Amino acid sequence: MTRKKAYDYSGFSLGRLNEPRFSHLKLLGGWLVYFALYFITENLISEESCHPVHCIVDDMIPFNEVFVIFYIGWYLLVSAALAYTVFYNVLRFRELQLFFIITQLTGVIWYIVWPSIQNLRPDVFPRENIFTAILTLIYAFDTPTCVCPSLHVAFTIGIMSVGLKDEELPKAWKVFLCICTVVISLAVCFVKQHSFLDVIAALPICLLAELVVFGRSYWLPRIKA
Repeated sequence: MTRKKAYDYSGFSLGRLNEPRFSHLKLLGGWLVYFALYFITENLISEESCHPVHCIVDDMIPFNEVFVIFYIGWYLLVSAALAYTVFYNVLRFRELQLFFIITQLTGVIWYIVWPSIQNLRPDVFPRENIFTAILTLIYAFDTPTCVCPSLHVAFTIGIMSVGLKDEELPKAWKVFLCICTVVISLAVCFVKQHSFLDVIAALPICLLAELVVFGRSYWLPRIKA
């Protein structure tokens, strides 16, 4: 595949955000809103007001710290997807960012309406290694509250959805995105950051985002065909 030409951002400045050429970058403001809401939900919702999330599948999934590799790999995946689309495919960037915004807002609103908590983290790690050391930092930074639905899973599904619809993306990368979606969905459970129910709960908000972002431009022509 011939490498696509990068989008021309020469001459960009914040004062030119309203110009059609750069207006898509305003969608990145959704992250500022999300982080502000994340800070509020993490600090103002007490654990006592949260509903425990647990199911029998959680008891069948053993703790495995090695999966933290895929858990933190999610941050690289999101960053890479945004960077690639913003520089090489602005249409896909708009779709991806809209998908993120819809799942972000829906997820955070649900955290406020029905605050959740998971009590799956081990009290003591069965082993001490680099992976458990990383998890110690993650556990300290990220409280076990506001977990249902899992935005880790929702964002990954969004990246996969946009990637699969990109006709210019090689098949190997599409397979890679599908594998990432499965592995990351498993990882959040194996490192005990989420209940299996959190993974399932991510599906409806992804469906909502799918219908809003792609309903008319992608799915409806195929349904009518």
